[in-house]
Order: sequence, then structure tokens, then C-alpha cells
Amino acid sequence: MPEMLLLRSAGSVLRTVFLSRLPPGGPGCVRKLSLNMQYQQEVRPSVTNSSPSDGQTLSKESLGHALPLSSLEKARGAQLDCSEEPLWTTRADGRVHLRVHPTCPQPPYTVHQMFHEALDKYRDLSALGCKRQGVWEHISYSQYYLLARRTAKGFLKLGLERAHSVAILGFNSPEWFFSAVGTVFAGGIVTGIYTTSSSEACQYIAHDSRANIIVVDTQKQLEKILKIWKNLPHLKAVVTYREAPARKMARVYTMDEVMGLGDELPEETLDAVISAQQPNQCCVLIYTSGTTGSPKGVMLSQDNITWTARHCSQAGGIQAAEVQQEVVVSYLPLSHIAAQIYDLWTGIQWGAHICFAEPDALQGSLVNTLREVEPTSHLGVPWVWEKIMERIQEVGAGSGFIRRKMLLWAMSVTLEQNVTCPSRWPGRRAPTQYSPFSCERVVLPADRSPSPTSDLKSFKARLADFLVLAKVRRALGFARCRKNFCGAAPLTTETQQFFLGLDIPLYGGYGLSETSGPPFVSSLSNYRPGSSGKAVPGCLVKLVNKDAEGVGEICLWGRNIFMGYLNMEDKTTEAIDAEGWLHTGDTGRLDEDGFLFITGRLKEIIITAGGENVPPVPIEDAVKMELPIVSNAMLIGDQRKFLSMLLTLKCTLDPDTCHPTDHLTEQAVEFCRRVGSSTTTVSEIVGRRDEAVYRAIQEGIQRVNRKAAAQPYHIQKWAILQKDFSVAGGELGPTLKLRRFTVLDKYKDVIDSFYQEQKK
Repeated sequence: MPEMLLLRSAGSVLRTVFLSRLPPGGPGCVRKLSLNMQYQQEVRPSVTNSSPSDGQTLSKESLGHALPLSSLEKARGAQLDCSEEPLWTTRADGRVHLRVHPTCPQPPYTVHQMFHEALDKYRDLSALGCKRQGVWEHISYSQYYLLARRTAKGFLKLGLERAHSVAILGFNSPEWFFSAVGTVFAGGIVTGIYTTSSSEACQYIAHDSRANIIVVDTQKQLEKILKIWKNLPHLKAVVTYREAPARKMARVYTMDEVMGLGDELPEETLDAVISAQQPNQCCVLIYTSGTTGSPKGVMLSQDNITWTARHCSQAGGIQAAEVQQEVVVSYLPLSHIAAQIYDLWTGIQWGAHICFAEPDALQGSLVNTLREVEPTSHLGVPWVWEKIMERIQEVGAGSGFIRRKMLLWAMSVTLEQNVTCPSRWPGRRAPTQYSPFSCERVVLPADRSPSPTSDLKSFKARLADFLVLAKVRRALGFARCRKNFCGAAPLTTETQQFFLGLDIPLYGGYGLSETSGPPFVSSLSNYRPGSSGKAVPGCLVKLVNKDAEGVGEICLWGRNIFMGYLNMEDKTTEAIDAEGWLHTGDTGRLDEDGFLFITGRLKEIIITAGGENVPPVPIEDAVKMELPIVSNAMLIGDQRKFLSMLLTLKCTLDPDTCHPTDHLTEQAVEFCRRVGSSTTTVSEIVGRRDEAVYRAIQEGIQRVNRKAAAQPYHIQKWAILQKDFSVAGGELGPTLKLRRFTVLDKYKDVIDSFYQEQKK
């Protein structure tokens, strides 16, 4: 009878819990993408304001006419002699020595050569997909290439000079890609600007990169540039692509007009510019978020881009389209290296089908796009994965008893299977984990050899997946996704284990803008929970100034190492030593199998008044693990006599602005109920110092203190802030990294109050 009840109710569990989130009309009204589009119809005119070929058949001959194939073959096979070049430069027009290593001696080549090879193999496959007026429209690789060439010629007509930049200020779209690729073809430097940037931030980047052209997507972004144009001596034109200007203005063009200008330029003119390019020249600028000072322009060479797009993606298990065309949803800011290398350059390398989310993706529409597109590979920053987790927890906590228990059962069975299965991962540990919908701690069995119960456990895991978890993944849009990556910031153990319970392993990686992407990456065959994976072949690593536990500063060397910081010689020599090793400033350890575990950042190390070196991240993560109500925890104590901590609580986000509200999330409310409080808002907890909540938090911090290595690592005082950290509040950067110096300044009075008694 219990088995029958389980089977009968399973079919409706996820339908009720998750499908209520589908668009009106239910799943049947969703128009799916065709993933095997070997022969694509010509792109509809609404994808861009101009048809790329006016309905002509795009043959190999017509493409070959636009580009001398014989000269390309010569360039592709030629050996680049850069032995006399320096290892770094700070000049936009400089060249560098390439760090070719026997472990990965791939001949260097340019972005155009990479695209040409892709074009030869994938010309008729869908390259880009975009939803216009409710209908998905697709662009083939041959159309993509011709649109990029037209854009390149248009930029040249507008006056783009070599080694000057085209700055792009807009949400991900086909036009972003045309502009980026066209810029490189035209000999310029692609420079992304975060859409959240102020006019002042835009001015800093555009001026520093000597932008000749700025591409914007909306009237709002155009207004930012119009306000600062007089301060940009190199700026010759502004191009708009999503919203046309409200009125006609001098030197402001639509993308359609730019392509029209490009048609006036002979193909031979562009070919000459392309032929003159070398792999050791700069083609991309990535500006750091400025969490520790002014943003730095990270110069990436054509070889940095093409080598990383090929080898780092291979290490992550990305498939070439000949095997299986990868489908990717593009929604993270392309001004960040993670999204740009993953969506744009890797997409070209392997012939992926890139589908663009709506501009309000992070306000809630992303899940709809994921359901429609059903990606095979997905990249998310920790914040995105955490919000998905919180939503599942909220829906699960609000469902009926049987449904909730089924989901809990399915996730616990799958998590145990993933952690203890001898053949699943190349290394396992038995973690302590929280139940997905409560604060009750569950200690999983220790790693062990196969036993007679293994088959039963495997059967239970398959049953849990069939009855429950497959439906969860389908409702999330991950039914066909086999590669789920997490990057840009550390991922908490809680989040990682939660998704392991859904059988969605989150593959971590480690990289910086200065490494052109991830020199360390995880994959199905290269996974160890909590690690950032192993080094990509051809990327060398060493740890310097190691302590007794083997933790040292991570130093890297390889073809992916950046050229230098634009116009910043002192910062460049600080980062790159005489032998070409990049000193990352991050600390970590390598286990016996070569898996990297990040432990912190040198500049974040707290040195107490007693001289103790305290890495804050492990302590902050431990507090968040002990207290599921806590959203952010920041350790304080540099040059202080003891450690203290600022805490924020998990609260809902405004759906329009993504700003944190005063209302607690369902998980936080559930925590309050468990400890004996009926409060539902942050202001109630802080305003009247809710006794039950404060006592529970103090007990959690005491548990963390008991596990600390020594007394100096104990948290002595703490405070709950009235609002969660956010980008709008300034506490988080564009990539959602904690801006510690900003927090220290913003909450100086609160921090000083921790230590006032010590001064008396």
C-alpha cells in the first residue's frame, strides 16, 4: 500500500510544485528550438534591421570571394616568430612573446582564422538564436560571419583605428556578438562595459581604452554616453541596436545604418586589415570590477582568446558540433571574461548554438528561456544557483506533506549515491549536510568500498530520479543539460550539496580576467566536490610561500596569461614576474591528485593586532553553513584585538529592480519558526532584537568557534544589518563579489561599536 501511494502521488508532485511557474497556456504552448538544424532558412529581417544576404543562397564560393582562402591557409600554417618580443606590454598596439609549452604546442592563430575554420565545418548550423515578438529566430554560421564582416566594414567607415577600442554597453544579443567579432576583424579592441555602470564609470573605461565607437542597446544607455561625450576625445560615433534614438542626432547611428555604410567599403580593404593581424596582438579588453581600486584594463591577445576557447573548453567537456551541437543560454554580462569566453569565443570554436535570454533574465524570465531552449551546457554565478535553490526550497516547503517528503527522500537518496558511489567521482568525502528544507543536520555515510547494498542504493537512486528529480530538472529547463558550471565567485558547500541532491553536479572552475578564463576546470571525469578541478593541459601552476598545511599563493604560466594592464606598468610588473609567472594574489592548496582548493585571497587575509593571519572566507562559509538564515557574512578584525562579523539575512528581491526587500525568504521564515519566532521581516528582527533569532544565531556562531583552530579565530561580536548586500547598495561588484573595503567604509560606525569597550 505505501508503495502504491508513492507511485500514485509521484506523477503529480512536480506538476503541482513546479509547472505552476510555466507561462500561461502550459508547457504545450512553448515553441521548442530545433537542435539539429543542418539546413537553416535564411534569417528573418527582424533579427537585425537588415537582412544579411537579401535572401541569396550563401554558398562556399560566395564566402570564398569575400576572403582569399589561399592567403588564409598560408597564414594558418605560418609559424609566428615572436622570440624577440617581451613577455608583457602595457601598450594597446604592443606585441608579446607567446608562452608555447611542450605540453600543449598548438600553433598560434587569430580570431579570424578560428572563425574561418568553424565556418568551413558549421556554415549551415544555427549559430545564434534570439526571440523577437514571441518567436525564436536563428542565424546560421555563414550568416553570422557575413554580418560580422559587414559590421567590421561599417566600423572602419566610421573611423575605427587600429588598437583603438569599440566599447559595447548593452545586454547580450546577436548585435553584441556582431559588434565584438566585427571589431576584431577590423583591427580594433573589444571592450565591454557593464550595463549597470554609471556615466562616470563609462567615461573612465571609454577614455582609458581610447574608444572610437561606443555601441549601446537602449535610450537609457545612450543618455549616459551623450552626457560624457565631450570628455571623450577619441569618440567618433555611437551605434544603437535595440532601441532607435528618440531623435536624429549627428554621429549617432543604428546598427542597420552601420551595416549599410559597410556595404560601401570594398571587401579587399577589410581583407588587408585581417591579413595584417598577428596572434600576439591585443583584441579584447576586460576591465576588472575595481573591488580593490580603480578598474584595470586586462589586455588579452588573439592567441589568449583562441587558445583558451579551444583548450579550456575541451577540459570542461564541451563537445564539437560534429559530435553534438552544444546549446547555451547567454545571459551573464559579456563584459566579464567568464561569460565572454564561454558564450562568444568558445561558441565559435566548437560551433555551439547560442540562444539569448531576455534583458530581464535575472529578474525572473531566465527560467522561461531555459525551459524553451533546454540547454546542454550552462554557466551560472553562485548567486544564480543560490536563487534557484531558494526558490525550490520555498516551493517545496509550501507543498503538501507527502510531496514535500517525496522530494526530501529523493534528494537525500541521490545525494548519498553521488557522495558514496565508488565509480561516480574520482574522489569523495563524506560531508555534513543540511536537510534541504530544514536546519537539521544530516551526516552522510563515510566513503566505503562496494557492498551488497550498493545495487539496492543504485536502484533507489534511479527510482528517485524517475519519480521526482527528472521532473524537477525538466521544470528548471535542465532536462538535457549535462554540464553545469559555476564561476566568478566561490560557491558555498550548502549550494553544491543541494544540487548534488538534484543530480545536478555544479562543476567549479578557477580563473581570472588575467588568465583569459579558467586555467582550472572541472568536468564529469574531473570532479571533486569543493575543488576547482585540475589544471588545463598547457597551464602550469605553482604555489609559493606555502605554509605548514600546503597553502600558498597560486602562480600560473601559459598561453592564457594576459599581455598586461593597459597603461599601468607598475600594476603589470606587480602581477607578472621576470619569468612570466602570473601572481594571482589568491591562496589555495593542491591535493595529491592535483585538484585545486581555493582558500582565500592575500589582500583579504586579516592580520589581527596580535599578528595572527586569519583567512576570512572559510570562517564566513562556516557561519553560513551553520545558519541557513544568513545571506552574507563578512569577517572583521584587521589590526584589531579580536574578530567580529557583519551579517545580513536572506530576504526576497524586488522583481523589477532585483534590490533586496525587507521580507524574509521562505527558508529564513522557516528558520525563525523553528527557533520560536513568528517574525517575517528583517526590520522586525533587528528593530526589536528578536530574542529567539539572536539566541539561535549566537548558538550557531558558538558552534563555529568550537571548530576553530585556535582562540584568535573565534568570532567575539557580531551584528545583523538592516539590509542585505547588493550591487545597487555598492557592497557587491558587477560579478557579485563582496567589496570588502566598501563594506568597511559604509558600516564603519557599526564596526567601531564592536571595539569601543576595548578603547576604554
